[in-house]
Amino acid sequence: MRKLKEIIFEKAIAGMSFFSIAILILILIFLINSSIPLFRTVSLKEFFLSSLWRPISEPPKFGILPLILGSLLVTFGAVIIGVPLGVGCAVYIAEVAGDRAREYFKVLVELIAGIPSVVLGFIGMVIVSSWVRNLFDLPTGLTAFTGAVTLAFMVVPTIATLSEDAINAVPKDYVAASLALGATRWQTIYRVVIPASASGIFAAILLGFGRAIGETMVVMMVCGNAAVIPHGFFEPVRTLTATIASEMGETVRGSNHYYALFAVGLVLFAISFCVNLIADIFLRRRRGGA
Repeated sequence: MRKLKEIIFEKAIAGMSFFSIAILILILIFLINSSIPLFRTVSLKEFFLSSLWRPISEPPKFGILPLILGSLLVTFGAVIIGVPLGVGCAVYIAEVAGDRAREYFKVLVELIAGIPSVVLGFIGMVIVSSWVRNLFDLPTGLTAFTGAVTLAFMVVPTIATLSEDAINAVPKDYVAASLALGATRWQTIYRVVIPASASGIFAAILLGFGRAIGETMVVMMVCGNAAVIPHGFFEPVRTLTATIASEMGETVRGSNHYYALFAVGLVLFAISFCVNLIADIFLRRRRGGA
């Protein structure tokens, strides 16, 4: 009876896995099928390299280069801010904090992860944007930098949690051997623990990148929504996700604008898939090394 239950459980898990893969493939097919009509009138070169996104002009322009650059600018900014905070938090929780402090910080990280994105967007729009405008003497505080700062709070929990798991996976013998050779705790952390968990930390950073580039509400509320090629962090930008969210409800079904938004979704899907695939490769490498 126990063996039968195990077989049923294994088959159920396998079935759910195949079902998830099938859903992913169907989503990809749907996006491709909904994007193809656009490329009957718009070339791939124009779509990816044109600097004009003017879907309701005459003639319409469907260049997503400003949207891609805006997404990457905000996402890289969020990761640059979030990585030191997330990895530092993971190191403190895993190697420095006592048992009670560790529990408190874990709860705090989970609370930050549970904050709705629209709440963070509201905070960024009301507080962070005003701070950025006044500090840097800008005409508007709704910029890529504001989006990066606000979005960093969303990637910190992901980076911190996964980095902590990677650090905890480092064999304790490594730490004991380093301390036995006369290294201090901090020398052990940055010369032994962090290098040994580097692949897991890098995977955490990539997953944080994927989390940031797929975010919608925060960037739509605080980045200014200007579909122009950015020349710096302190300019309004528009991202791929914000474009889909803000325009899909107003476009005419069956128009080139409608198909262009699905093409934007396909590009976003491809970016997220590649980032998560690379992160999974690094996670597998860490598990294999462990």
